[in-house]
Amino acid sequence: MPDRTIDLRSDTVTHPTPAMREAMYGAELGDDVYGEDPTVNRLEELSAERLGKEAAVMLLSGTMGNLVGILAQTRHGDEAIVGAHSHIFLNEAGGPAALGGVQLHTVPTQRGVMTPDAVEGALRDPRNLHHPRSTLVCIENTHNRDGGAAVPVQAMDTVADVAHRNGLRVHVDGARLFNAAVALDVPIARLVRGADTVQFCLSKGLGCPAGSLLVGDAAVIQEARRWRKMIGGGLRQSGIIAAAGVVALEQMVDRLAEDHRNAKRLAQGLNSIPGLVVDVDAVDTNIIMLDVDDQRVDPKSFVARLREQGVKIGSPYGPRIRLVTHYQVTSDDVDFTLRAAEHALDLVAA
Repeated sequence: MPDRTIDLRSDTVTHPTPAMREAMYGAELGDDVYGEDPTVNRLEELSAERLGKEAAVMLLSGTMGNLVGILAQTRHGDEAIVGAHSHIFLNEAGGPAALGGVQLHTVPTQRGVMTPDAVEGALRDPRNLHHPRSTLVCIENTHNRDGGAAVPVQAMDTVADVAHRNGLRVHVDGARLFNAAVALDVPIARLVRGADTVQFCLSKGLGCPAGSLLVGDAAVIQEARRWRKMIGGGLRQSGIIAAAGVVALEQMVDRLAEDHRNAKRLAQGLNSIPGLVVDVDAVDTNIIMLDVDDQRVDPKSFVARLREQGVKIGSPYGPRIRLVTHYQVTSDDVDFTLRAAEHALDLVAA
């Protein structure tokens, strides 16, 4: 067995910090369904304030946050416009269609960015009785499948302008939104100024054990609470989870830049190993997309060999493999990973 384990599969593998554990232990609690959990209320108020919105609701996961955000702004038979490689479309089990009767209309993106023409081209003619109603546009920032690409402010504003001009609302899947804001060096409220609702995760780069927030205007957040209850997400003494979230927003945001630096250095090192290819310039945040470019090497075997040496990385999408840095990955861990990757490649290619 290896002497150490470095887990680069995802930033969801992080454990709560000592400060989070202390806050969770001492959290003041109440029944959140009655609106009586003071720690949840504090987290929701803090989240809405940080993102420049009127209100917020805490949910169990990013998938639940996206689902509730979509259902609260659509009706059965409506259509939401999403990116063709978006998490909502690829990785959320068809929830909007199954539970809300909402059809997803995919458009291409490049590094997470939808063009105005693509959005305009996806809009349905509201006068045509054969068409579903276009009611919502969903933007993902950072964009997971595009290697953690941070979608710039101008691109966010442009899509929001097109949507609003045509009577659609805008939802942001911001699972790693704070990573984007730090990478772009822009206030997070400015980044999502054009969005009607935003979901962000506590359980990824911010390091919490669970939880996500949906923020937006007060009326839609109230409707989101109804949907949360309907799908079984009504929480009770959930201040235990919310306490970690408060610590995350107060202590874990600025340090995301360290994760980004580690990811960039890891990407540069991997790209220097013959047989491994990384587009270093495409590493905006904490996600690296690695391609195995050696005909002798099966990517799955490479992943397995690396795991034997104590480094866990994501299952490959064909030849492509994802690695994600987080607060539990140090600069020394980056050096160890690079040595292990070179050795694993030699073993598989032999």
